[in-house]
Amino acid sequence: MTLLAQISDLHLDGSERATRRATRVMDYLRALPRPVDALLVTGDIADHGEEAEYEEAARILTAPFPVLTCPGNHDARPAYRKALLGEAPDDGPVNQAHHIAGTTILMCDSTIPGRDEGRLDAATLAWIDTTLTALPRGTAALVAFHQPPVELHHPLPDSGMLEEPGRLADLLAAHPQVAAVLTGHAHTAAASTFAARPLIVGPAVTWTLRMPWEGDNAADRDQPPGLAFHVLDDDGRLTTHYRVVL
Repeated sequence: MTLLAQISDLHLDGSERATRRATRVMDYLRALPRPVDALLVTGDIADHGEEAEYEEAARILTAPFPVLTCPGNHDARPAYRKALLGEAPDDGPVNQAHHIAGTTILMCDSTIPGRDEGRLDAATLAWIDTTLTALPRGTAALVAFHQPPVELHHPLPDSGMLEEPGRLADLLAAHPQVAAVLTGHAHTAAASTFAARPLIVGPAVTWTLRMPWEGDNAADRDQPPGLAFHVLDDDGRLTTHYRVVL
């Protein structure tokens, strides 16, 4: 069994509010009686893509368990690489594979610099295919990135979803070991399906999306930050539990 936590959309901007909310979530995770095997952070870590924001993120996200990240549309690849990953600044996609408790987790870069919409470019799709093909037989995998590949029935996230999702769906058809797809971006805890697999959207740390039937103002800033716990069992079944951190 693999136990994972997921948070998304911290939007750290140097403000006391953003820092307090992200710190509250990390304090909660670090205090768990049983530590998670890893924490996934599915994008929009910084609000303006500035180095100082990633330096703060590196401090806040320090934990006794692995912390796996991917960028979102508010993130900037060069500053992200330099201040958060400790790598040389580079404009190329940030794709990383991690092997955690018998599960392979692909943290993929679906960002298009300067745009809210997402796309897994040809190089990233090829990397996903090659990485999954190389896995030992029977190894379960999860694929994570920022923008959801399906509509969530709110005009805000649906205007910036993953473009050309069929390319990823076709790729996943050849890789049955992928148990689920995990995303962020929408600022709402949601569950759907994609490519005949669970699609799990992680809640946001910064604010929660108010759905159309809940009112006209999209950003509910009074809701507490949220997170998800994912349990991937030995049968390859993913079970997700959502929490808010008061």
